[in-house]
Amino acid sequence: MTDALPILAVVGGTGALGGGLARRWAARGYPVIIGSRTADKARRQADEINAGGPASPVRGMDNPAAADAADIVVVTVPHANHRPILDAIKDVVAGKLVVDTTVPLVPPKVASAQLPPQGSAAQAAREFLGAEVRVVSAFHNVAAHKLRHDAEIDCDVLVCGDRTADREAVIALVAAAGLRGIHAGPLANSAAAEALTSVLIGINRRYKIDAAGIRITGLEPDPRAGDA
Repeated sequence: MTDALPILAVVGGTGALGGGLARRWAARGYPVIIGSRTADKARRQADEINAGGPASPVRGMDNPAAADAADIVVVTVPHANHRPILDAIKDVVAGKLVVDTTVPLVPPKVASAQLPPQGSAAQAAREFLGAEVRVVSAFHNVAAHKLRHDAEIDCDVLVCGDRTADREAVIALVAAAGLRGIHAGPLANSAAAEALTSVLIGINRRYKIDAAGIRITGLEPDPRAGDA
């Protein structure tokens, strides 16, 4: 990776979360590749984003090709598709940074936290992908549909990973998406961020609000300084 902006593959980029992040990153000049199970579907999503005139044109490929061509791979798929998608990209992500946004929601009780045996979806991803892949988790608590609009989103992003430099790289992506990233410690702490999504779903239902978010109080304007 050079001093130029990294190439981002958004695997599952035709969904609300992936599409929203891809649009925001392309608007900031990041080279973005939309990944999907079929290249045609990915190209249609890329064309939709490109119609808005982003600073950097978006490309569309199937998931393995997108992951292979990228510096950073962002996995934005529902929990039910998590393992199949990881299996599809496993052979091309060695040595890369993989950002996992997966929340282990298990219908019908999505307002109840149901974490996997590994402790979190992110830890399950690391176990499956192997030691050569650097996994960081983020974007669990952001309302996906709000990313498709330019308005400010009142929500911080907890970023979990075992290496400070990897968390810093993801926090830069969070900022490029118009949000504030917070060092939230090692990957094991992703369990808290993932479970919090179920808590927020319950809050949304109970108080009849549109996508509650989280905000970490007591921080300096730039929370990236220092180690978590």
